[in-house]
Amino acid sequence: MVTHPAVLARLVQEYERESEFHAAGRHGPVRQRLEDVVYTLCVSTGTRDIDATPAVARERLRTEWLGGADGLQAVAGTV
Repeated sequence: MVTHPAVLARLVQEYERESEFHAAGRHGPVRQRLEDVVYTLCVSTGTRDIDATPAVARERLRTEWLGGADGLQAVAGTV
């Protein structure tokens, strides 16, 4: 299964947002949403290492699908 770049970019954005909320001390539903996004990223990237999954997703966006960091900006800006 290959996840569409726009979907993967949206998941990375959600991960970053929920991580910020969690770090700011917001828990409960935020923690559950963060866990859900991480799980979806794991499935989408085929990784099992929860801590490494966001980096794997970013790298996949950067190298395999979009041809560089500028591509991530372009896709992320359209989602």
